[in-house]
Amino acid sequence: MNQYHGLDLITDHIHKHLGDRLGEFLIPPPVFVSMQAEVIAFDPEAASLSVRFPVLERDLNPYHTLQGGMTAAAIDNTLGPLSMLVAPPNVTRTLEVTYSKPITLDLGTFLVTARLVSREKRFLNFTAEVHTENGQKLARAQAVHWIVQTDQ
Repeated sequence: MNQYHGLDLITDHIHKHLGDRLGEFLIPPPVFVSMQAEVIAFDPEAASLSVRFPVLERDLNPYHTLQGGMTAAAIDNTLGPLSMLVAPPNVTRTLEVTYSKPITLDLGTFLVTARLVSREKRFLNFTAEVHTENGQKLARAQAVHWIVQTDQ
């Protein structure tokens, strides 16, 4: 299993994947930086990417838990880079999140692991799991992305 660690290696891989089109994209995107995302692992053979996110006080809701939309944004900020690593440029068509447990400030961080499940013509099917550092499941998601252009 080949695994790459760190944003620099992922960025290099994305740069190679995009080739001459690189200038059309913001790599890394400002939202990825703003959320203080940290790439933990990329496994090209398994088509999976893991990203760590801090639980930030600014993102808490009135119940003192992470706003659900921020959890969805973390998932999207993991699916997006993975989608650029495994396919031509594409966009999210649907993202469905199922929440299992609240994400609280005392967790410090949480992890999102996304996987490409299948590619059918111009559609990419992904799953993602959100969990604590010790593996407790916090949420899961399914997403469909649409390849904008295909050279194949």
